[in-house]
Amino acid sequence: MYQKETKESWRDGVYLCTAEDSLEADILESKLRGEDITCIRKYEGAGNYVEIVFGVNSARGIDLFVAEKNYEDACNIIVPIDLDDCETF
Repeated sequence: MYQKETKESWRDGVYLCTAEDSLEADILESKLRGEDITCIRKYEGAGNYVEIVFGVNSARGIDLFVAEKNYEDACNIIVPIDLDDCETF
């Protein structure tokens, strides 16, 4: 997952982050939905077609957008973590 610095808009939503595949998008969307925040997906290229045909989209990123009023809350819920900073066991 990665986040852009700017808040671009699309379909009455503002950009939150980009999921690398449909599984990651499902997890992020579920986490937001659990906090009553609706998000919409914007697929790059034929990503939506690939997901319909193969059941998963791992070819292209999926941008997630939320309502402007929920943007700050969503940013506090979806926080990128640098794995290099994590402890190893």
